[in-house]
Amino acid sequence: MKIKKTSAIFLYLLLAVILKSCIFASNSNDEMVNILSAINKQMNVKENTFYPGAELAFFDSVSRTLENPYMIAKANYYKGSAFLKLGREKEAIAEYEKLLKDMDHNNASYDELLKNYAIACMRLGERENCVRDHSAESCVIPIRGMGIHKNKNGSTKAIDAYAELLTRDPLDYESRWLMNVAYMTLGEYPQSVPKKWLIPDLNKDKSGYALQPFVDAAPGLGLNMRNTAGGVIVEDFNNDGYLDIITSDWSLEGSMHYFKNDTHGRFIDVSKLSDLSRFKGGLNIIQADYDNDGDVDVFVLRGAWMGKFGEQPNSLLRNNGDDTFTDVTIESGLFSKKPTQAGVWRDFNNDGWLDLYIGYESFPNGGLVYQNELFINNKKGGFVEVAGKANCQIIDYVKGVTAADYNNDGREDIFLSTIGGSRVLLKNMGNKDGIPQFENVTQYAGLADVVIQTFPTWFWDYDNDGWQDIFVCGYQFGKSIAHSAGTEALGVLNQSSKMYLYHNNKDGTFTNVSEEAGLGKSVFAMGSNFGDIDNDGYLDMYLGTGNPEYKSLVPNRLFKNTGDGRFADVTVSARVGNLQKGHAVAINDMDNDGDQDIFIEVGGAYVGDAYNNSLYLNPGQNDNRWISLRLEGTEVNRSAIGTNVKISFRENGVKRVVHRNVNSGGSFGSGSLRRDIGIGQATVIDEIEVSWPGGKNRKQVFKNVKPNQFLKIRQGSQELKSEGIKETVFKYAGSNIPICEPIKMNSKMPL
Repeated sequence: MKIKKTSAIFLYLLLAVILKSCIFASNSNDEMVNILSAINKQMNVKENTFYPGAELAFFDSVSRTLENPYMIAKANYYKGSAFLKLGREKEAIAEYEKLLKDMDHNNASYDELLKNYAIACMRLGERENCVRDHSAESCVIPIRGMGIHKNKNGSTKAIDAYAELLTRDPLDYESRWLMNVAYMTLGEYPQSVPKKWLIPDLNKDKSGYALQPFVDAAPGLGLNMRNTAGGVIVEDFNNDGYLDIITSDWSLEGSMHYFKNDTHGRFIDVSKLSDLSRFKGGLNIIQADYDNDGDVDVFVLRGAWMGKFGEQPNSLLRNNGDDTFTDVTIESGLFSKKPTQAGVWRDFNNDGWLDLYIGYESFPNGGLVYQNELFINNKKGGFVEVAGKANCQIIDYVKGVTAADYNNDGREDIFLSTIGGSRVLLKNMGNKDGIPQFENVTQYAGLADVVIQTFPTWFWDYDNDGWQDIFVCGYQFGKSIAHSAGTEALGVLNQSSKMYLYHNNKDGTFTNVSEEAGLGKSVFAMGSNFGDIDNDGYLDMYLGTGNPEYKSLVPNRLFKNTGDGRFADVTVSARVGNLQKGHAVAINDMDNDGDQDIFIEVGGAYVGDAYNNSLYLNPGQNDNRWISLRLEGTEVNRSAIGTNVKISFRENGVKRVVHRNVNSGGSFGSGSLRRDIGIGQATVIDEIEVSWPGGKNRKQVFKNVKPNQFLKIRQGSQELKSEGIKETVFKYAGSNIPICEPIKMNSKMPL
């Protein structure tokens, strides 16, 4: 009887704790959801270009009340633009056709109007054909096979408009590029393109490193939700060893999604169960186990690109370990309203707990100034902001934040990319009263060689010499991204920025080796990440491209590291050059078959530019071997973020070393912290050396390890524990993949 009474008391207490936890989670989540909902209502005004519903209502009303013909025409022009943003292409075309009919061809605005008409026709062609008859080849450049439009009306009209534009201005490279794309959609490239306007070889792989084509499995797996721009995290959120997916949508009416890997070839949508579906907004999301409880948490970054409408709070979502999440932003001390998509988790003061650095988008000329923030973990579930005391309170239009120990002194440093034109390297000088002290060493490091707008960035050891190098992609173009794409393809000099690769000189300085590496090209990447897609031990990268403009129809790009310091563009052969807007990217072995796959969140800034996400499954490029490692810190942060891994082996009798660091990859898109590492043709790994962050004495070594295994390494343990993970055969629908079906959204939706 006594035992039963004790059990009853225990059960009562347990239920009380659970109930209290659920009530707290509900209240906490409700609070953030209500805050975001209130902000959404405030943002729904004509002045906010990303709320085309309000824009349309205003100009429609104005056009009905005005009497001045010029002002009426101007209002109707803006109505056409709003229709296009909303995905109502037919109505946009009708407005533009009426305006073109009545406009003098010598009017200075005629060409601009004709370009809007042309892109509206192209968008209509995409929608009509993608809706009715879409396949895996649609939207992927070079467009061929099932991707060719059956309803040719939209692209045909666009071609006629571009022909008129090019006749008026033969140096209109934007129209020339889009005309060639339009001919591709008709299956008439290159043979039907007038020679004087042809851009040759867009359908050819000229890399010399042709890959086996990837296959988009997202639709058959239920992962191809249609959304506007957003973030992605690929990670094991329920600790079963298999990788799950969480995405966000930057619209404050667009939801987060949580897809749980069922370990049997499918993903289960647990967005509602997890409560994540209630959380809106977030152009980027990043992960870390901030409270060292063994469950990976999520941080949502909001407000980017929005200017004065970007004062939105971020969210820290604590993983409860049961497929649910609790918003702890306010109680943790992270609540603030500043526009951002850029942040990074690192243990900056080496106390074993992860800290958070956030870069904000300041507009000094517009009176919007936001200092970057550094939040130090107080080890009690909260954070203290110390950027001023740490000398890292940079003010700029920050678009990318990354961190690494670039000088191998045991302290994590910070690098920033900005639209303001500067790049910033902050060297960690060590602690003062528990607070890391940073010094701006950009000039000394040789990173101020060009003043140019930049966006995605990361640290990586691309040449396996044990020192972290820097990649940062330019985001400065002249007339338009399409214009830059046309001039780039034709070899015509332009004013666009390039990709920039900085090699670590091992003395605190870097050398710009972009041209030598074959990366002196204009790409205009947004979401991007890196991984080893052919298991040769060298890191490759996939870059999602674009900007909010509809005419920014340029392919996402895959670059293979050739192992000799150079990179080759293998986009065409890999069949991953989606023309739609490329946002957050994660590169991981999703199906546990030993090669890395690519997940990309696809979709533009406006509701009419929403698209479905893609999971490009790697078919296997060769028989190279690999090792997959999951690391767990005990004295250092449990996520093991910042840990260095050195793999030594012999390949065909030649000694080789591969270096990897535990992190989520690029600054826009978060890959798993699990390290999937290619080792070429090696039959055995001679040595795995793990250097835990924070000091030279924190090393562990494992010898004579068999390849092609999933292993777990726990700090302080000499056991290489098998994860027991099996290859997953994903059950997807095959080649008929509908990634362009229409979307039904509220007309007031901002995007």
